[in-house]
Amino acid sequence: MRKSLILLTNLTMILIIGCAQQQEPNLSKQQARNFANELYNRQLFKQSVLEYERYLNAYQLDETEQANISYTIGDIYFERLKDYENALAYYIRIKYLHPTEELRKEVDKKMIACLERLERTEDAEQTLKESTSLEPETIQKKRPGSVVARIGSREITQGDIDFELSQLPPAIRSQYNSKEKKLEFLNQYILTELLYKSAKNMGLEKDSEVIEAAFQAKKSIMVQKYLQDQIIKEVKIEPEDVELYYRANKDKYMEKDKEGKVIGEKPFQEIQQQVAQDLLMERQREVYERTAQRLMRAEGVQIYDDVLK
Repeated sequence: MRKSLILLTNLTMILIIGCAQQQEPNLSKQQARNFANELYNRQLFKQSVLEYERYLNAYQLDETEQANISYTIGDIYFERLKDYENALAYYIRIKYLHPTEELRKEVDKKMIACLERLERTEDAEQTLKESTSLEPETIQKKRPGSVVARIGSREITQGDIDFELSQLPPAIRSQYNSKEKKLEFLNQYILTELLYKSAKNMGLEKDSEVIEAAFQAKKSIMVQKYLQDQIIKEVKIEPEDVELYYRANKDKYMEKDKEGKVIGEKPFQEIQQQVAQDLLMERQREVYERTAQRLMRAEGVQIYDDVLK
């Protein structure tokens, strides 16, 4: 019994010492914050959240800095990751743990914006009653990046523009490599924000056509996301699959004259990328068809093609 007690005491001490060693930060306070900022600036948003959270929990920060870091994390969730539940949690953290006057109104506005996007209308209305206005677009952002423009008191940073550009399809994004083109994009971005605000001031978010179009757009996006997730989960292509596909479909890759006669064979190495793309599209189509058939069977779908006119 005594030996067991000594062993338990020793293990407890080891755990305490181990925890103390784990809690000792490897980076200085300034290095830790700079590292989190660097991850953000490189658009590694999930990773930057982890580092900001580590900075928040591992270092001695005054109340103002805790509030500002919490706001930065909430803003990343809101603006960049579109994760409105986690954003809301951080805004609530600021409101109740660090209720500074400077952030109070901004946090209320962002909370309302989160609740609206989560379709929690009653909660949003209740929060609105406790705040002075519903203008999340005018909130001054507190995140890394040089300020490249202002709309009233709202700052637009280089990070904002880089992020918006990163959301464009690659073919379109490549058109905005020069400073002149980025300036053109910035002007268009600002104009869109101003037009959106004007439309909102007219109450167009309650217009029946807008509501229906938004619903249809949401439905379409959800379908695309569902199919994308299914395809990612099911489509697996190995290098050897590409070569096997090429061998099985050699006629498809033959060089032919205008009359369709074969005049040569394209080496696999020259068209490997094209073959891989063709295989990927075929596998995606197969997943789509399997998914469609499975869903129709599960829901007992019946189509009366003889009745349809």
